[in-house]
Amino acid sequence: QVQLVESGGGLVQAGGSLRLSCAASGRAFSSGAVGWFRQAPGKERDVIAAIRWSGSSTYYADSVKGRFTISRDNAKNTVYLQMNSLKPEDTAVYYCAAGRVLVTTPKLVDYWGQGTQVTVSS
Repeated sequence: QVQLVESGGGLVQAGGSLRLSCAASGRAFSSGAVGWFRQAPGKERDVIAAIRWSGSSTYYADSVKGRFTISRDNAKNTVYLQMNSLKPEDTAVYYCAAGRVLVTTPKLVDYWGQGTQVTVSS
């Protein structure tokens, strides 16, 4: 069993920045991956970014390329999502997710965090 706890969400003005953290505990995925998804009201849950714990592979959705950066600290079992140049359309609940392979779709996710709200005001 793996537990994922997100933190760092909040309210920010357009153009601002936030950093989300996801602390993982429990069974470790030494060869697995962690990612960030988001879900806005009335929309599907979509992947934003993903990274292998080894750091060998990363994935970014086109909508966030150049603005968001995913990173991990293996010693802390923590994954970060640095979000810059935030836009109102980035407003959503952001979820941390873990799986055995690069989690680029919800079908590849084995574990979900509880989610953290990010609201970007115009």
